[in-house]
Amino acid sequence: VQLQASGGGLVQAGGSLRLSCATSGLTSNRYTMAWFRQAPGKEREFVAAIRWTSSTHYVDSVKGRFTISRDNAKNTVYLQMNNLKPEDTAVYHCAGDSGVILSSIKLPDQYDYWGQGTQVTVSS
Repeated sequence: VQLQASGGGLVQAGGSLRLSCATSGLTSNRYTMAWFRQAPGKEREFVAAIRWTSSTHYVDSVKGRFTISRDNAKNTVYLQMNNLKPEDTAVYHCAGDSGVILSSIKLPDQYDYWGQGTQVTVSS
């Protein structure tokens, strides 16, 4: 299984970016896919997840600004980020796993598969 994240960059506050996570080797669509982020000196933080049922989950700080979606035909998961803030600056990682239960969806150790990360920098 491979996850390849892309789409990061430098943007001014209030701007938008769309991250993509291309997956390969997943033998089933019954995976929970998620985005986490890690800023320098901070722990990895849950951002958003989408279950195979298409239900979505977000950390409170991004609700109303970020949207996670998936295109099963393209084996790709997206994170549309609008109205970006300087505090969104971090390396964003996509993750996936077939055994994530709903109550643990925000825990990084529930995910076996990780992408390499893409840097998002938001200037003020």
